[in-house]
Amino acid sequence: MLKLGEKGAIPQIQENSYAIAPHIPCGFVTPELLRKIADVSEKYNAKSIKITGATRIAIVGLKEEDIDAAWEELGLAKGAAVGLCVRSIRTCPGTTFCKLGKQDAVGIGMKMDEKYHALQLPGKFKMAVSGCKLSCAESWVRDIGLIGDRDGWIVTIGGNVGSQPRIGKELIKGLDDEAALKAVEDVVNYYKDNAKGGERLGKMIERVGLEPFAMAVKKDR
Repeated sequence: MLKLGEKGAIPQIQENSYAIAPHIPCGFVTPELLRKIADVSEKYNAKSIKITGATRIAIVGLKEEDIDAAWEELGLAKGAAVGLCVRSIRTCPGTTFCKLGKQDAVGIGMKMDEKYHALQLPGKFKMAVSGCKLSCAESWVRDIGLIGDRDGWIVTIGGNVGSQPRIGKELIKGLDDEAALKAVEDVVNYYKDNAKGGERLGKMIERVGLEPFAMAVKKDR
């Protein structure tokens, strides 16, 4: 049996059954991509096609012997679905599509996805970008969340879901796009350099407090 995540495949409950989840930046697809996923799923007798909570499309129920061929025909990068790394960046429609949007969640989210997706870190790491305070991308429960406001971006850190959910803490606000991206970089770098192995950002904040992260961001302002 394949190990978890090997070849970009995730073992399922049934014997010799695996799921693969291509990387789909910020969840935006084209008709061509949907047709390709459908064709590959049909060709290799997938049991299901699942839209995941991380805005990926998982092809579920592939046999081990078909995994390599399925990836080759898809021609897509593997989504970082497991392991100690940055997962796919979640975004809402932001000002690109939503009349309630205050900031460009899609544009910022795409930049963050390009820079951070699959980046190896001490622990699992999730990010989300919401274009307004409704926080439709659930930014408050991500390791790093951006939330759009009239005056700029609010940055929250330390949130997570799971068996011990946490609401993130507001770190800084009123940032333009460039400053928000720099704040994200500062937080990621401080976490990377100082977290314990397997420690989520929220747990690290419980250990060291919020101030070290505030100082890491403040030095660039």
